[in-house]
Amino acid sequence: MTKWTTTSGPAGGHPVPEPGLTSYQRVLRDRLLAAPEVPAPEPWRDVTSVPVGGLLGIGFTVHPATGHDLVMVVSHDGHGLFDAVTGEKIARDRDPGPEDSTPESDPELSCPGLGPVAGSRVRIAGLFGGGLHAVTGDGWLLEVVVPAWPHERVLLSRDGGLPHAGPHGERWWHLFHARHCELRAAGFSPSGRTIAVATSGDLSLWARRP
Repeated sequence: MTKWTTTSGPAGGHPVPEPGLTSYQRVLRDRLLAAPEVPAPEPWRDVTSVPVGGLLGIGFTVHPATGHDLVMVVSHDGHGLFDAVTGEKIARDRDPGPEDSTPESDPELSCPGLGPVAGSRVRIAGLFGGGLHAVTGDGWLLEVVVPAWPHERVLLSRDGGLPHAGPHGERWWHLFHARHCELRAAGFSPSGRTIAVATSGDLSLWARRP
């Protein structure tokens, strides 16, 4: 497959094609494209998938009373806070102050917490930058791949990551396919007990016991 760029050739005026994929790269791409979207394996369980219009980013924090992972959502419609164990929305701020509505003005890309974590700040990963944990302490790995741009796929694995030597559905799993919305962030909570995938239109959560 050849992809044309706007790079000029030595004489100028003619685009230079990017090098084609190697046979190894084609095999890997085709393997990723052929892998169907599947449920997360044990001990992970599907918690919730909720629509969030205009989602900009998400961040993790911890409930001070229950110890549950919490996911803070920043969107064009304000801020929300979800319990990652139950999927319940436990706090909502529809009209945060203009200086705190999005994280880009803060050096650490954070927004003020709400509900049980009011008075703290939560780092947000998404449209404005930042990132979530890609690996857990016990070896789970989350990767974002784009074998057919612009549709990102989120892969969960325990085989060390790409190129995924183990069989799909046994050592790696195509967990999420962003077909209709732009991917904003994907990763684990710092505790390693929650997976969150956020697009411009929804939030999906998976959890496991400690």
